Amino acid sequence: MAQQAKSQQDTNTWTMLCHLTALAFLIGIPFGNIIGPLIIWLVKKDQMKPVDEAGKESLNFQISMTIYAAVAGILSLIVIGVFLLIAIVVVDVVLVIMASVKANSGEKYVYPLTIRLIK
Repeated sequence: MAQQAKSQQDTNTWTMLCHLTALAFLIGIPFGNIIGPLIIWLVKKDQMKPVDEAGKESLNFQISMTIYAAVAGILSLIVIGVFLLIAIVVVDVVLVIMASVKANSGEKYVYPLTIRLIK
């Protein structure tokens, strides 16, 4: 039974990392918000089904946020884009933290505002 609990905690930890590694863009890694979850997902998706699901969810959300940020970047030519870009970063960070906390406790998190590209 202790082994099963450890296995569940390992799964929860990897699932949490699928979400949390998306914050790599905050330390200046270009496209770190996509690269971090992609690496975790590719390494663990065949070993743990919850990691496969969380990885797809995280990647879809981060790709969506990248698209939204690119549009906001273009709109920065007219001042509104700057405010949109700030809002996108804040929403991204808050939702990633929420998803990470839920994943660590074994719950599935579905991001809002997500374009489902990876099925």
